[in-house]
Amino acid sequence: MNTVHVNIELARYSDWAFTSAVVALVIALLLLAFELAYAGGRRADQRARVLAGSVSADSATPGVVEESAQRPIDERAGRAGLAVVYLGIGLLLACLVLRGLATLRVPWGNMYEFINLTCLCGLIAGAVVLRRPQYRPLWVFLLLPVLILLTVSGRWLYTNAAPVMPALQSYWLPIHVSVVSLGSGVFLVAGIASILFLLRTSPLGDPEQSSHSALSRLVQRFPDAQTLDRIAYRTTIFAFPVFGFGVIFGAIWAEEAWGRYWGWDPKETVSFVAWVIYAAYLHARSTAGWRDRKAAWINVAGFVAMVFNLFFVNLVTVGLHSYAGVG
Repeated sequence: MNTVHVNIELARYSDWAFTSAVVALVIALLLLAFELAYAGGRRADQRARVLAGSVSADSATPGVVEESAQRPIDERAGRAGLAVVYLGIGLLLACLVLRGLATLRVPWGNMYEFINLTCLCGLIAGAVVLRRPQYRPLWVFLLLPVLILLTVSGRWLYTNAAPVMPALQSYWLPIHVSVVSLGSGVFLVAGIASILFLLRTSPLGDPEQSSHSALSRLVQRFPDAQTLDRIAYRTTIFAFPVFGFGVIFGAIWAEEAWGRYWGWDPKETVSFVAWVIYAAYLHARSTAGWRDRKAAWINVAGFVAMVFNLFFVNLVTVGLHSYAGVG
């Protein structure tokens, strides 16, 4: 009989930290979206003034343009948004830590906790990869799927803090799930980068071919295509072996728990398919004639398979991984 005591107070603080993290990330998204929307217009205006030769005549030093006493409002909004992103990361980390302390176990024993951990890994990966100021616009597109995942997690996958179910009481739980979450979170960054790369290399991203619509102007504010491709490739290079090790650790755990390494359970099958798709992307990325857009489409297919694996397999299909704690 499981008699582990649950600290209700810490569990409540964990829930508050989760809600606060979502609110912080929504605020960050709005601030960063404001910067993305208005920075392009400001830069276009600056270019027009430079071309028109409008340099201040009262400059103290000839040939030197004086810096504005204040940063432009869109840049200040972007910097504030990034600071709030870091606050949201800290709150989401606090949510998981408090949940673990409340239950005296690793805080990834059900789908609610697993999705939160995956989102946390994706946000930390973003904080590492997108740390340069010119990459700030990409945060808008990373925060969108993260907030969707967290909304689904909090609204439909939430379960009360409780001891882990007997089927998951193994030392493999913290190893297998944490490694898979890390790989999945970094793949999230890679998938977003490839989607933006496809937009940037489409007619929408070419000033000479675009229709000068609002969407085309937005796409042209992304970092250049080579930068997006490099981000997608480097993050996939990191996540691919990590996720592969996660699948291997799961197979070892399956042999201990169910007496076989591989049984083509729906979760196992889709995880393997996603891993193969990412292997195909890495191969295509280094093959002449398959680089750029063709390889990016393969990476997006892997991203779709990963998201499908996160939700559909656990919530709809029935298998040995049906431990979501929902329904």
